[in-house]
This record gives sequence, C-alpha cells and structure tokens, in this order.
Amino acid sequence: MCGIVGLFLKDPKLEPQLGALLTDMLITMTDRGPDSAGIAIYVRPEEGHAKLTVQSANAAADFKGLDADLSAAIGGPVTADVKDTHVVLDVPADKLDAARSAVTTLRPGVKVMSAGEAIEIFKEVGLPKDVAARFGVSKMSGTHGIGHTRMATESAVTTMGAHPFSTGPDQCLVHNGSLSNHNGLRRELIRKGMTFETQNDTEVAAAYVSQKLKEGEDLGTALESGLDDLDGFFTFVVGTHNGFGVVRDPIACKPAVMAETDQYVAFGSEYRALVNLPGIETARVWEPEPATVYFWER
Repeated sequence: MCGIVGLFLKDPKLEPQLGALLTDMLITMTDRGPDSAGIAIYVRPEEGHAKLTVQSANAAADFKGLDADLSAAIGGPVTADVKDTHVVLDVPADKLDAARSAVTTLRPGVKVMSAGEAIEIFKEVGLPKDVAARFGVSKMSGTHGIGHTRMATESAVTTMGAHPFSTGPDQCLVHNGSLSNHNGLRRELIRKGMTFETQNDTEVAAAYVSQKLKEGEDLGTALESGLDDLDGFFTFVVGTHNGFGVVRDPIACKPAVMAETDQYVAFGSEYRALVNLPGIETARVWEPEPATVYFWER
C-alpha cells in the first residue's frame, strides 16, 4: 500500500519548518505502511561544499574517526555530523565522487544513502514517528523534501529496501505501487553503467530517471518517458536539487492528492496528510490526473 508525502516550499520563511511539517505529514500516513520509513531533505547548497550521507548498522565503530580517515583519503577537509545510524559527511564539492568511492573502501560496512550538494536521506526500519525521532527530522530546515512509509510487497523489510531511493546526485524517488518489468529494465540500466544495491523495483524506477537525466533530459521529460517505459501501477514523487515532480500511471489506481498555495506545493497519498499545513483551507486542492506529469523547479 505505502504512504507518500512531499513538500516543495516557495516561501523561504517556511524553510525552518520543513522537517516539522514533513514529519507530521508522514506520521499521519503510518497505517499505509508500518514496515520502514524515510525522508529526503533538500537544504540550500553551500558554495564549494557537497554532502555524502551514509548509514551503518554498527555506527559507533564505523563512524569513529571516519572524517579524519576520509580527509586523508581524498586530500581535502571533511566534517561529520552523526545522526544515530547515519552520518552526513561534508566534503569539497569537487571531491564528492572521490569521497563516495573512498568511504566504502575505508568502512566496508557502510551504505551510501545519498550524495550531492543539497540532499540528505535518512531511512530505517520502523514506524515513521520512531524513524523521524531517531534522526531529529522535525528540527531540520530545507527547501523541499519527500517522505515515505512502506508496506513491503516484493522485497525484504530492510534499511536499504526503505524509500527514498537515490541513484544520482541530488536525486531521489519514492513510489507507491508495483512495477512488472523492473527485472528487464535493471539489466538494461546495468549495461548503461548504473549500479544497484537491492532487488527493489523502486530502485529501478529511480535509476531509470537518473539515467534519463544523465542523458540530458529534464525532470519533466524523464517522467514522461517513464510513462512509456515503466510497466505497472505507480505513483512517483521525485526530488532533484531544485525540483519536485509527481506522476501517476495511466490507470492511476493508487491514491494521490495535491495542494498549492503561494507558499508551497504539497503531495499526500491521502488528504489527511495535508490538513495541518498552513493555509490549507484556502489552497487549491486537486487529484493529479493519470499519465500526467507535474513538476516545479526554482
């Protein structure tokens, strides 16, 4: 079943509240998927800096001295902000790829959640309220974000199987539904150089969008291409460094509702996810049309 929420802020005055608003929205969707949960937060980039968010089941050991070891490996400054089982590593922007390559060599037990100049992803097995509390999501600021609570149907309940999936710099995707042609698409994407951490169909959808963006398509065109190439039932919400997109399959059997005001654009699997947003009583509220791409960029 799964529950999705998303919030794209137009008004910078709301940015300090992003984490709190997203947390409330996601907790409301708990009964749609109690297995695992995750949130992607996009912050305003700092010039010359990039971030690598990694997770470990043995955080105390893996994160000890990681900043110093990674700094020595890439030949540049690294700072670490530990948040429970995750750590956000601040690295020079021109050394992000080197840092991503080095971190799993230095600490084979860690898993990369996201990489980019703006994105941070936090996800774990458990209820949304517990996952959000572990990472202090409600205190986070940002420009836009996406959340997901999962009811597993086609792969194991694990941290890596939780959403969002990030398969490209500053990109992520969450999904409600099921893809029927993900195995064939995975093989095709591997031939094009994409790599995969799980057997989850959503990771294939994320990689598909990443590959299209890498080939020069913008987010809207990439999502339109997916309507032809992705088989199954789906509602996708996608984030990029400056964008937020939504698309449903042509049958659109998975629930979705959107709201827009002068301050924000919001998405929820159900309207109750949106009821506590500021100004929702005067928002334009609608159900996104089947096979129609909606996206916003700043």
